[in-house]
Amino acid sequence: MVSHTSKKVYILGVTHAGRAFRPSDWAERLAGVMSQFRPGMALPGRHFTYSPWCVPTSVNGVRCVIVDEALHQHDVMAWDFCMNFAKDNELQTFQGLPPSKPPAKSLA
Repeated sequence: MVSHTSKKVYILGVTHAGRAFRPSDWAERLAGVMSQFRPGMALPGRHFTYSPWCVPTSVNGVRCVIVDEALHQHDVMAWDFCMNFAKDNELQTFQGLPPSKPPAKSLA
């Protein structure tokens, strides 16, 4: 058995009801807001790079943001902002490994 030690939260662009979250660039927007939170400090001229602790990507064809728990250690309010964003928008989240299959889609 392989032990998984990843401390990441995947915020998927799919609601608990199975609907795609809009706007389609939400992941880049959230990661852009969080870009100033990084190891050390934000460097001048580097505001166009994402934080290594909050990265937009896709998992199984679904836009998502991977939030590393190191962000929590660095700035609790920044971590809470990301987690509350997911909660307020009723987005699916997964801790540890990404989901192995695409989330279920709503028929509505």
